[in-house]
Amino acid sequence: MIRIEGGEFLMGAVGFSPDEGPVHARTVETFEIDEHPVTNREFAAFVAATGYVTVAEEPLDGDAFDALSPDERAPGAMVFEPTTGPVELDDWRQWWRWQPGASWARPFGPGSDLSALLDHPVVQVAYRDAVAYAMWAGKRLPSEVEWEYAARGGLAQAVFAWGDEESPSGELLVNRWQGSFPYRNTGARGWVGTSPVGAFPANGYGLFDMTGNVWEWTSDRYASRHIPPGHAGPELGHRQNLFPHVAAEAERGRRVLKGGSHLCSPEYCMRYRPAARSPQSEDTATTHIGFRCVRDVGGSSSAPQG
Repeated sequence: MIRIEGGEFLMGAVGFSPDEGPVHARTVETFEIDEHPVTNREFAAFVAATGYVTVAEEPLDGDAFDALSPDERAPGAMVFEPTTGPVELDDWRQWWRWQPGASWARPFGPGSDLSALLDHPVVQVAYRDAVAYAMWAGKRLPSEVEWEYAARGGLAQAVFAWGDEESPSGELLVNRWQGSFPYRNTGARGWVGTSPVGAFPANGYGLFDMTGNVWEWTSDRYASRHIPPGHAGPELGHRQNLFPHVAAEAERGRRVLKGGSHLCSPEYCMRYRPAARSPQSEDTATTHIGFRCVRDVGGSSSAPQG
């Protein structure tokens, strides 16, 4: 783990997605964070030690999904599948499909395995799975504030985790989609899909894959705008009246993802940036979501995360 000294920074960004605003000052206490996302090798050790069964390995709840047949409620997860050619980018269902039998150990369903992916980030983990691993390891999931602070690597308001220029001197510094989304990907440094942790340069704090490769779970519930702590300032009013629709959104069981993934493309999803964020249903596992853990300085943390 890498020790991140606490401090104050400006969180959020303008000029990209509305949910990244408003830009506001946040204070962070010193903490430790995993150098890289949790790998398949590490998650396999957790499962071997505990016998843990992930959300994707359990059938869908019959009461919650009573309109589905038993076959349709079979264990599985979401798998990305490139389209055969150009499509309109307004419907994600064109490139995502439900795959029975997909799980962390078989990320693309029956017939897939981890034999060549042990040092890649684990995927097909729902929020509950990430929390379970973190508690077993004596850690916890990062808050959105901690995650963004760490991802910035000490750079104030830089667009990317390494600066304002995406590819300085023509160098590719992030595992993101290369080519025309969602049908042609030539691979980032040869990697189509996830890449081994550490395959791309670390940020200023020595952290790998803080952007790109896989999205990462945080402990925060999602709302469509940042809510600065305390009073938001005279131009915005008191936080309780800032965004009246936020409370309702936070009730819907969605958590904040950070960092973007290997599926992010400048023409569709330029979210391989520290400020970028995305909502994700807690019970959904996919081929582009993983996680990393943090730990409070001075001792382990296994507090429940609700």
